[in-house]
Amino acid sequence: MTAQAKDQPWLIRTYAGHSTAKASNALYRGNLAKGQTGLSVAFDLPTQTGYDSDHELARGEVGKVGVPICHLGDMRTLFDEIPLEQMNTSMTINATAPWLLALYIAVAEEQGADVSKLQGTVQNDLMKEYLSRGTYICPPKPSLRMIADVAEYCYREVPKWNPMNVCSYHLQEAGATPEQELAFALATAIAVLDELRPRVPEADFPILVGRISFFVNAGIRFVTEMCKMRAFVDLWDEICEERYGVTDPKYRRFRYGVQVNSLGLTEQQPENNVYRILIEMLAVTLSKKARARAVQLPAWNEALGLPRPWDQQWSMRMQQIMAYETDLLEYGDLFDGNPVVDAKVEELKQGARAELANLGSMGGAISAIDYMKSRLVESNADRVNAIERGETVVVGVNRFTRSEPSPLMGEDGGIMVVDPAVEEEQIARLADWRATRDEAAVKAALAELRQAAAEGRNVMPASIAAAKAGATTGEWAGEMRAVHGEYRGPTGVSKAVSNKTEGLDDIRAAVDAVSDRLGRRLSFLVGKPGLDGHSNGAEQIAFRARDCGMDISYEGIRLTPAQIVEAAKAEAPHVIGLSILSGSHVPLIAEVMERLRAAGLDDIPVVVGGIIPDEDAAKLKGFGVARVYTPKDFELNRIMMDIVALADPKSMAAE
Repeated sequence: MTAQAKDQPWLIRTYAGHSTAKASNALYRGNLAKGQTGLSVAFDLPTQTGYDSDHELARGEVGKVGVPICHLGDMRTLFDEIPLEQMNTSMTINATAPWLLALYIAVAEEQGADVSKLQGTVQNDLMKEYLSRGTYICPPKPSLRMIADVAEYCYREVPKWNPMNVCSYHLQEAGATPEQELAFALATAIAVLDELRPRVPEADFPILVGRISFFVNAGIRFVTEMCKMRAFVDLWDEICEERYGVTDPKYRRFRYGVQVNSLGLTEQQPENNVYRILIEMLAVTLSKKARARAVQLPAWNEALGLPRPWDQQWSMRMQQIMAYETDLLEYGDLFDGNPVVDAKVEELKQGARAELANLGSMGGAISAIDYMKSRLVESNADRVNAIERGETVVVGVNRFTRSEPSPLMGEDGGIMVVDPAVEEEQIARLADWRATRDEAAVKAALAELRQAAAEGRNVMPASIAAAKAGATTGEWAGEMRAVHGEYRGPTGVSKAVSNKTEGLDDIRAAVDAVSDRLGRRLSFLVGKPGLDGHSNGAEQIAFRARDCGMDISYEGIRLTPAQIVEAAKAEAPHVIGLSILSGSHVPLIAEVMERLRAAGLDDIPVVVGGIIPDEDAAKLKGFGVARVYTPKDFELNRIMMDIVALADPKSMAAE
């Protein structure tokens, strides 16, 4: 194999945004100056779920996992001195995607940009929200219509924009096998294209197919992951040609961006995550046929908390060394004709085709949401079990655990912490915005938006008009909620015990014994306060507790502290378990504990799990929390025995 003309590198991005629009703007401009070639915007949870920063559910969440964007002024600040006509911007936003794109277009027009030249991507994939990430608002069918609204509008007005980024990333983090990741993502793309097909002239439909992109995950089994990407390329080409009759190969091209696996990063020996990130990047860069169009890498310390600018720079340098120092981009595909690779790709394709046929028999992705969710929870249980039993080795977690202290963990604990004052300042700016806008213009724009949604018209023109009038994120989402209603996604955790009870005999016996002494079945209430939709941990705890014989109650994500305490009043659980990964644990747990005391329920032990620094764990215990678990507590059976002991401490102590 001889060298050839060197390929252009992929877009080098860093997924970033925190605190405020002003702070995030400074971070973006700094990263661009260091050689980043595209932007990838992380929005905070209130923005993602359609709430303004002063909403009750936004408490403790403002600026934590991304930037808060409430209105045109915030978006203007976010991109200050960044010429949008020259930028390639990825926005990881789904339920509020039409709104954030409307704000982006409004800012671009203020800058004098030619909107038809804007380049970038809006994720706009609600299916993965129902299955894995949890930042949905409306039910599936109207949400699918809004996805199509964005795609149709971009096809007509912003032709270089990718209007939908089918996201299998979170499917893998929720436990998907490679075959499930392939099938569930492709089924989502099929559902969107079927919705779009009647909206455009038949001759133009291939152009619209060509604008659909994907966002994938690359895990540590990098040979399998690389073969998965080659399978994606083949299967997408097959679907585009056979199902949709797209004859031009350029419109059948599988175009994707990637972030490598963040939830696979470890709290233990976190410096090892640098190697994990590099190895995972190989899966999406080595094979030219299946090379990513854009790559963003997490930082080594994301299992601990929010990365600092230096941490993000380190991950960016990893990409730059691969792209500019190695000779990777000088050669054709390294794996064409390799019998081992070909066999693995074929195996993955066969498994994915079988699962796609199964989904098709159910009526497609929208009809199969409950099925897919339950399959993900089961697959994730298998993954967790394998780590717990030592069958899957995770260095520093279940093998090679002896370690020297890391010099990377400085006085700041190795992470950046968002100042709690950020929330108050953002709320004050929001109040100022509302006080100075033209209320009559806002009301008229929102009324037109509601009418467009109710009549089934494309909501993008009315959304852009509302953005320019000064409407807020919460007001836009409020109109969508009013017209379409809200949705509660499936939890994937049934009441029936699974067949995964091997090795649980001792715990099941302990649960039975304690239940006899308590006079009823040991009851465990699992709750997720706040807007955090990362439900994997809560699902696996509920799944295991159920299989251990406990009477579980788990209603899913996005509960207020008041709702959790009302559930405790109604169900009288013996133990309450709370899960938060968004960093909002201190204010939300404090409120839950205060409300439990006020309700006379402070005798119920409370356990908490999440990405929780040691100093915060001490605070939570000061509030009265009985146990705090972080990602290093991977042995679920030990947590189960803790719950048994907390439910009946005197008897367990005697034993």
